[in-house]
Amino acid sequence: MYQLIKGANVGLAALSENVESVMVSLDWTSPTGEGDADVSVLLLNTDGKVRSDADFYFYNNPVAADGSVQLLGKAPTGSGNQDRISFDLTAVPHAIDRIVVAASRYDGAHFGELDDLQLTLSDGSGENLLRFAIDDPGSVSAFIFGELYRRGGEWKLRAVGQGYESGLAGLATDFGVDIEDDAAGEAADATPGDDDRAEPATAAAPADRPHLLEAVPAPRRPDAGEKPRKASARPRTARRKVTLPKAAKASLAENDSWRPARLFPVSALKSDRDREMRATSVLLSVMAQIPEFGRRLTAGFGAPAGRMETFAEVSLPHGDTPRRPDGVIRVERAGKLWTALVETKTNGNALKAEQVQAYMDIAARRGYEAVVTLSNDVALDGIPLVDVKIDGRRKHKVALWHLSWAEVAHQAQMLIRHEGVGNMAHAWLLQELLHYLQHENSGCHGFQNMGSSWVPVRNGIDDETLCHGDPRALEVVENWERLIRQVCLRLGGELGQKVLPVKRTKRGVDPGASRALLADRLCLEGRLHAELRIEGTPGVLAVAADLRTGKLRTSIDIPAPAQGYPLSWAKRLIRRLAEAPADLHVETLVEGETGGPRGTLERLRPEPADMLPKNGAQITGFRLSLFKGMGSSRGNAESGFIRSVDDAVHRFYATVVTHLDRPASRRSPSPEPFAAG
Repeated sequence: MYQLIKGANVGLAALSENVESVMVSLDWTSPTGEGDADVSVLLLNTDGKVRSDADFYFYNNPVAADGSVQLLGKAPTGSGNQDRISFDLTAVPHAIDRIVVAASRYDGAHFGELDDLQLTLSDGSGENLLRFAIDDPGSVSAFIFGELYRRGGEWKLRAVGQGYESGLAGLATDFGVDIEDDAAGEAADATPGDDDRAEPATAAAPADRPHLLEAVPAPRRPDAGEKPRKASARPRTARRKVTLPKAAKASLAENDSWRPARLFPVSALKSDRDREMRATSVLLSVMAQIPEFGRRLTAGFGAPAGRMETFAEVSLPHGDTPRRPDGVIRVERAGKLWTALVETKTNGNALKAEQVQAYMDIAARRGYEAVVTLSNDVALDGIPLVDVKIDGRRKHKVALWHLSWAEVAHQAQMLIRHEGVGNMAHAWLLQELLHYLQHENSGCHGFQNMGSSWVPVRNGIDDETLCHGDPRALEVVENWERLIRQVCLRLGGELGQKVLPVKRTKRGVDPGASRALLADRLCLEGRLHAELRIEGTPGVLAVAADLRTGKLRTSIDIPAPAQGYPLSWAKRLIRRLAEAPADLHVETLVEGETGGPRGTLERLRPEPADMLPKNGAQITGFRLSLFKGMGSSRGNAESGFIRSVDDAVHRFYATVVTHLDRPASRRSPSPEPFAAG
């Protein structure tokens, strides 16, 4: 392969006879595994400028109508990413003298943070013809790798290697592209336009519009007499990722009994074995096809960022009987392999220690890095889901990790609803995965059983026979912690925000000792308690289950404003809660006292002054609470305890907490005191 140095050039015809169509690939690696860049192409005339903004191809405008340029997107490599561009040089208009091939980074990143930058060019048969390696790109956010240009009717390539500190927008502007201001463009997207206003051809669809899977258009030329297209809006270089719309599209079904065809059907699943095999294959295949998703699930296990391949039902020798783990994950980076065996359980089935132990032994002998277990159960700090023995004589150590199906669904929902993925096909594929996981027949429902101790502990609290130190109380506390962690995952996936359990113990304290104290409190008080911290809310959301009364309480404490008058605080709070449930309990927190005035929102709305203490005591804040009956069964059925806790938290956030972040009146002259900090 021909090696180019910076500033050198070479004629393509001298390298191959098949250069009417060529492929240019840009490669890079990232030491952190997180770095990435995006390619762009500019078609220039003899003046060194684009003829119009349509000659600028990038992530918001990836394909030329005449087929001369097609941005094919990224593919993971063994050491990073490769972005490819297809050029049909016979379709390039005669007015074009040069084709600039560049790449850009965003969010303050620069090319000096990437390694192994290079440009390669291959001919129509796929044979690599030349390579241009870049040693030190510098602290720039846009970089020209090379350019294709005409000389005497022949196409040549020059290794440029020039950086731009002004980013993609500055690079494009220098070549005559009229770039739209990104902030103004965002505002324009939020403003509905007239029916006859042209949709910007280079802008991605806003998140609230339906996304359709579109094939790459075939090269075509305008028909005679065809009306010319309206001029497109100026290109916008704001990086867009695809997320699915929250509002469902209207169905074209002839009647309500029709069901959409699904990529991953669940109707044929009859046994637990069928569910395990299908769930494993579905998940692993999606992980391999969507790098963002696969990387998100494996990064916490120590896997590198690289090319991922996944396998199902692999047979491995183990004594007289071969073992068949449910799956294998392999990640290649810089010529090195990271391998994990996968053991899956669905439908509430427990992991088997003997199976996991065998996979740990196989992994140790074969030099694999990890064994990953996947089930509906939720792992807790300090409590292994299965007991395995580690042979200390082995030099190679194998890590044992666990994933809950609830965590898998959470990560999929975060990507397709909030953070976005690289293209619409990936978003649709993740949506199909999420639909499969949430289907009642998949068996992938997350934690859904409070355990065999739940009913005896409740009965013991009711008849006051539960003794201090009863191990069944500790089991209930552990399962309560699992439930709260799952509630955080589900709420966080819906909101697109971090939702985490609050830990009141000091760092370094044994988690087992903390759970033992909570079990003692359960025996004494008959209550389970937890706190959730939701990003962007003014306080923590508290959940309490009183097993004596069968009531669930969800609440939040709001600190009093630093300035103003107590009556004004009360009125503003009531205005903020105008749409909250009438049975919401409002309690005034008073300094030095156990409690102040309290009442339902329905009673306090006409008389906010009733919230003020009569003795003039200093108000420190307000506590908002909702009460509901909790399910009687231990499971996740409609009448179950797990479902009731999940519903109570979601209802409290949706009907109470969300109102605390909104301004009470558009006429308010200053920020309201109860907004989130």
